[in-house]
Amino acid sequence: MSRHFIAVDWGTSNFRAFLVDAVSGECLESRRSDAGLKALSTDEFPHYCRAQIGDWRETAGGDQAVPVYLAGMVGSRNGWCEAAQLELPVGPDALTENLMAAPGLANAWIVPGVKMVTSEHVDVMRGEEVQAFGALALAGRDSGACCLPGTHSKWARLEGGAMRTFTTMMTGELYHAVRFHTLPGRPAVEDAEFDTAAFHQGVVASGHEAGLLHALFEGRSRHLYAGLAAHRIASFLSGVLIGSEVRVAHRQAADWQNLLLVGSHTLNEPYQLALDALGMPSTRIDSDAASMAGLSQIDAIRTTMNR
Repeated sequence: MSRHFIAVDWGTSNFRAFLVDAVSGECLESRRSDAGLKALSTDEFPHYCRAQIGDWRETAGGDQAVPVYLAGMVGSRNGWCEAAQLELPVGPDALTENLMAAPGLANAWIVPGVKMVTSEHVDVMRGEEVQAFGALALAGRDSGACCLPGTHSKWARLEGGAMRTFTTMMTGELYHAVRFHTLPGRPAVEDAEFDTAAFHQGVVASGHEAGLLHALFEGRSRHLYAGLAAHRIASFLSGVLIGSEVRVAHRQAADWQNLLLVGSHTLNEPYQLALDALGMPSTRIDSDAASMAGLSQIDAIRTTMNR
């Protein structure tokens, strides 16, 4: 007999929901919107979620029959309800044991995040931990490293099925700030297509001995005197920032073997270009598939615990 669950990846800017066959892990249907945390007040979360997935629950057997697992910034203090952030090391078992009931929606559970708090490294994560565990499962591994690109990219190391350490790089947010709020980004053409050659120039420039701050300004200098056309500036700046991020990881190359690149096609493409250019082999995994696989693990563990 088939059994379903609903996987939700709910971030600051986007809502993504998937109706999943719990036995096969197959995605039966998906829905997505721009209704992220920024678009909703706290009281609106249960109503919006019910409106998006209510028919899935009814079709599959009623409100109580289909569990909903929500991962991402939905569990932050600015989201639906603040869930815990667990100290590393953390595996899927610990995430499942610390699920938080989502107020206002029956049989819905917010997945906790993770954190690192040491004298030398303080960092937080919500949602990417689920994707990292799912990516390992899809790759048939219990250990490895993941690059999870995004607004705040994560580089995580996992061993024996547990996350041991991670580092956040605010590459995407910094790109947006440089692109739209600085002199080097000002001439860039709105909605210009991605330019592979300009991106590669940026990756090379990211290795300048004067560092990232100079490399970003080269977007301005090259536009004035080295033929960097306005429609190529955004790709150049992206190359500088992603190249800088990858170079930091490359300096730790021994720790980032068997790298899994876990993101959307839009993000995986430039990251793979930078990784290839800097000699870091990687395997691409779609972030939606990783989210579903990670939440499948949580659903399986919770189902076993409740028997």
